[in-house]
Amino acid sequence: MSKPDTAPNASAGIAIVPLDSGCANRVEASVALLVDAFADPLRYDAARLRQELQTNDPVFYRKFFIAEAGEQVLAVGGVKAADWASRTHILYLSAVAPERRGQGLGRAMIKARVDWITANFKSGRILVSAVKPRRFRDHGFDEIRDSDLAGRQLLMRRF
Repeated sequence: MSKPDTAPNASAGIAIVPLDSGCANRVEASVALLVDAFADPLRYDAARLRQELQTNDPVFYRKFFIAEAGEQVLAVGGVKAADWASRTHILYLSAVAPERRGQGLGRAMIKARVDWITANFKSGRILVSAVKPRRFRDHGFDEIRDSDLAGRQLLMRRF
């Protein structure tokens, strides 16, 4: 049986919930967070991010979660299938509002996404590329040796 799609955060009044891709306000707030966080208009322009957030492919799924307080989106993070044969999932496109960084919200978003994957799939592996690998090691990820590229470390968690 799968776990619920909501996860409480240590901060009062904040809920981590699946992003409803039909809710234009939440999608646009998520796109704005991601555009600001990545600051790379060639790779992460608003149109591409909007399409990523609204893609619904049953084989190569994409699922996004947001942390919200009332109507305000404070963080966003995605998970997607890398391929259907190897049971590999990727954590990607994560961002926390600048004024909320350093308060544990990013870690709560990691936990919510990992919990969703392990509740919905029997086994597999989760990959993530991170500038700050410690927060992922704290969630059971191991660094892949010699995978550092441009200051980002590739990590994997098996389940």
